Amino acid sequence: MARKLTQTPWAFKTSVIARSALWAILVFTVLPLLGCADTAWNNPYRAGEAVGPVFFGAFSDRPKHLDPARSYSADEWAFISQVYEPPLQYHFLIRPYALTTLTAESMPEIRYFDADGNRLADDVPASEVAYTDYILRIRPGILYQPHPALARNEEGGFVYWPLADEVLHRVNTLNGFEKTGTRELVAADYVYQIKRLAYKPNHSPVAGLMSEHIRGFGEFSKQAAAAQEQLDDDELWLDLRDIPMSGLEEIDRYSYRIRIENKYPQFKYWLAMNFFAPMPWEAERFHKQPGLEEKNINLHWYPIGTGPYMLTENNPNLRMVLTRNPNFRGEPYPSEGAETYRQTGLLDDAGKPMPFIERAVYSLEKEAIPRWNKFLQGYYDNSGITSDSFDQAVQFDSGGEASLTESMRERGIRLITAVETSVFYTGFNMFDPVVGGDSERARLLRQAIAIAVDFEEFISIFRNGRGEVAHSPLPPGIFGFQEGEAGINPVTHTWENGSPKRRDISEARELLRKAGYGDGRDPETGGPLVLYYDTMATGPGSKALLQWYRKQFEKLGIELVIRATDYNRFQDKMLKGTAQIYTWGWNADYPDPENFMFLLYGPNGKVDHKGQNGSNFVNAEFDALFVEMKDMSDGPERQRIIDRMIQILQVESPWMFGFFPKAYSLHHAWYGNAKPHLMANNTLKYKRIDGAARVAAQQAWNKPVLWSLVLVVLLLVASLIPAIRGFRARERSRAL
Repeated sequence: MARKLTQTPWAFKTSVIARSALWAILVFTVLPLLGCADTAWNNPYRAGEAVGPVFFGAFSDRPKHLDPARSYSADEWAFISQVYEPPLQYHFLIRPYALTTLTAESMPEIRYFDADGNRLADDVPASEVAYTDYILRIRPGILYQPHPALARNEEGGFVYWPLADEVLHRVNTLNGFEKTGTRELVAADYVYQIKRLAYKPNHSPVAGLMSEHIRGFGEFSKQAAAAQEQLDDDELWLDLRDIPMSGLEEIDRYSYRIRIENKYPQFKYWLAMNFFAPMPWEAERFHKQPGLEEKNINLHWYPIGTGPYMLTENNPNLRMVLTRNPNFRGEPYPSEGAETYRQTGLLDDAGKPMPFIERAVYSLEKEAIPRWNKFLQGYYDNSGITSDSFDQAVQFDSGGEASLTESMRERGIRLITAVETSVFYTGFNMFDPVVGGDSERARLLRQAIAIAVDFEEFISIFRNGRGEVAHSPLPPGIFGFQEGEAGINPVTHTWENGSPKRRDISEARELLRKAGYGDGRDPETGGPLVLYYDTMATGPGSKALLQWYRKQFEKLGIELVIRATDYNRFQDKMLKGTAQIYTWGWNADYPDPENFMFLLYGPNGKVDHKGQNGSNFVNAEFDALFVEMKDMSDGPERQRIIDRMIQILQVESPWMFGFFPKAYSLHHAWYGNAKPHLMANNTLKYKRIDGAARVAAQQAWNKPVLWSLVLVVLLLVASLIPAIRGFRARERSRAL
């Protein structure tokens, strides 16, 4: 009778639990497989999000200032350039880089005047110009994005001015305000923003430079500072509209004038920068209300503009989201461009209204490897190439041309390269008694060294081929740059079989002999000529680089002594003129030859004038040509002058011109209109996304390894079976 006894209640419950555990394993492993058939399991985005016209990218550094008066960082401009609209922009497809209109109806009307206020001819020499007027007219009908600062009630008053206490306590972000409004962009908004540049509490990084050019800028700054001191303690906003600036005038609702001291043709490029984007006074007043700053509800956190996108999510520790501005007027995709662009599809969208992308989601990605892996998985639409991933992505053919590896091509990934508007050069201090000066001896020495230092090899070893040897200070894309044989440096190169070839080291040794340093020997000591290389490269990774420089000089029998210091000490050496040979670089502020040639302009010398001419190069003919060239319009005469200036630099050799960096970027096949633009920042509106193709690729590239999951399930089940059997055996024995 005892053998017929049932299990104890506790044993029965344990058996039920065991069976439940088995069912739980099946439920939590099999059911997800059935429910995720239409999306990759490791998709980091919301279900269905990737199928739409949404861009997915990443950022590595937290943006600090989104106020166009303060922001001067590429990481910040990547966001605010999609929101703010200065009057001008760069044409997306035309090279060399060219300005075109954005909110302006036409290019600025430029008028020149003498000291008595008489209008001068357009081609007048700069020496006769006392001031210049830039007159701009804005397109009517442009609207700001929806914003609570512009919300009005039925009576026409502002909903959130003054801000009620209950509203302040309720909101924590700009999205917390229930009501928004808009209004038309007017000329006064541009005038107001320029005044903001001069207002000291805004700490604009271009205030010092603009005070030299915009008439009345400095005086306005002083008056605004005095007015600020008169504010009551509880007042945070100063209405800059009430303080005049003599160089600014609101002509009518859509027109305004900026008066520039003397003749400064490069000012037009500033009109394409975010500093000169409009700012509605209502927005600044709204954000200056007490209590909002403590919640980060300010212009540094939330931009307000008329552009194609608005920042709808600002969480710099996680992600930033740009959403299409519902009030955007639409802008036609450009229809001008090279014939090759038509063949590659870059003109397929000509005339179609932009933007094409509805949202742009940028995720914080501090580490390069996770960012690269997510690009390969299809979760980021484009990517740069780091040194760690370069060999995985790029290979070089026998002619030295870069192409994608087979694994990249199989995924439809495309490579785009573009020479940056930057130059890295190695310079000689012209005040140095050995390598400097305008003597024949020093000139021949510099030329010999310029031949010997093989920057083709440098680019191959230290840049993974990402660079182009420079033959002058002017990179491609800048007016004055010459292609082909006309553009080579005849001192260091010859033209052979359609490409430049560095002169043989024997020619450098012959120049060295003529300079009095036969076999690299110093005639005064009889030993090797000793030269000094001053550098900021002090880290452990710099050893190979510095050893390479030594070997270049050893070709001539010259001993190179490395003097490595930190950046502050290096700066001090440059200011005092105690460095002998050094390496430095320059990134263009704007695409004009003046922005590069001034690096060798005598009155811009580092020692005597604290300028950017680190070599302290002085040449009377070059300086005179620079003064003439810098104020000229682009054309044959300006090109002729630039050619002569470059010829002087090649012969005198104050620089080894070094190289122009080359940017490498990758993008997936579903990412359209991918044309790099190294001067413009507002390029998101041109891009296209094929969401369906992206989802298909994500599913194909992220298929789960099912056998490993099944194996885990079987192991779990197998581990439970002995335990259950053992437990039931013990229960039976107790029952007996």
